[in-house]
Amino acid sequence: MVAKEHPILETRDLTIRFGGHVAVDHVSCAFERGTLTAIVGPNGAGKTTYFNLISGQLAATSGAVLLNGETITRLSVPERTDRGIGRAFQLTNLFPTLSVRENVRLVAQAKARKGFDLFTVAESHVELLERADHVLAEVRLIDQADQTVSALPHGDQRKLEVALLIALGPQVLMFDEPTAGMSVDEVPVILELMQKLKSDMDRTILLVEHKMDVIRTLADRIIVLHNGALVADGEPSEVIALPIVQEAYLGKAPASSGEAA
Repeated sequence: MVAKEHPILETRDLTIRFGGHVAVDHVSCAFERGTLTAIVGPNGAGKTTYFNLISGQLAATSGAVLLNGETITRLSVPERTDRGIGRAFQLTNLFPTLSVRENVRLVAQAKARKGFDLFTVAESHVELLERADHVLAEVRLIDQADQTVSALPHGDQRKLEVALLIALGPQVLMFDEPTAGMSVDEVPVILELMQKLKSDMDRTILLVEHKMDVIRTLADRIIVLHNGALVADGEPSEVIALPIVQEAYLGKAPASSGEAA
């Protein structure tokens, strides 16, 4: 009998309390390889706190986080990154005064453990420069490779965040509102990039996002948190139709029992 493959990522009864407040309340959820799951809910629902527990920024009060069936609950952020969990904001503005290529090269160097001197002459790391250019081509930033990061438009800076994350080679990619602060014209660029990432079935993506059109376009599955608890989990069309999602994201009050659907 063939053993069933573990979910790539799983939380079991994951809980965190701040004094008397339960911010995440016994959340159990499994995430399969090659899927994109949107995590939604009203403001204060516990979405970012749940992210922080998975990526290691916060220590759980109780419960467990598992990666490929192995418990990582007590591991630090760097240890979880080494195991394959990557979160975009951890890498924002790594070296804003250096070029786009150098930023990606430094992350690739750290991942490859090529010594501890991050300012080693770049030409001595041909393979790392090739890796950096490959990643930049993937996020369509290769034409900006020599540009200083601080001079990039906001949309390109968000693309660079994704590039830095890809350079780490994570199994699980976590994005907390990747389109935040972007203009209407810039959002499609990130959408296209996320679609490209999603097409790689070896990557599992978790996404916290408030823009419902982004969620509709990208999500294979939606889970809903409310008051720290998991209250819904399913296909996007089904979950989006729920009153709690309609109220939180579309500004629609839930219909009473005497009203037409």
